Amino acid sequence: MTNPIFQILSDELYGKLVELNLLNKKVIRDFQIKRRYLELRNDGMKSADAIESILDEYPYLQFDTVRKIIYSVKLPEEIDLKAFCA
Repeated sequence: MTNPIFQILSDELYGKLVELNLLNKKVIRDFQIKRRYLELRNDGMKSADAIESILDEYPYLQFDTVRKIIYSVKLPEEIDLKAFCA
């Protein structure tokens, strides 16, 4: 699994946390879904088509679940991390 939160954790630390099972797999999956959605949209795909493409990758999810993920999850690059460090 690639590090979807590379802005926060180094690849080495991420790998160690995964190895120790200290990361929430659902949250990581949601980050990956949101990033994939944004990639597809940036490539010019319509929103509904992008969600359908994601559903092909995650067939156990429903359309509304993916929609909820993409509109509610905040990626590290969307958050002002400096505010948390102050």
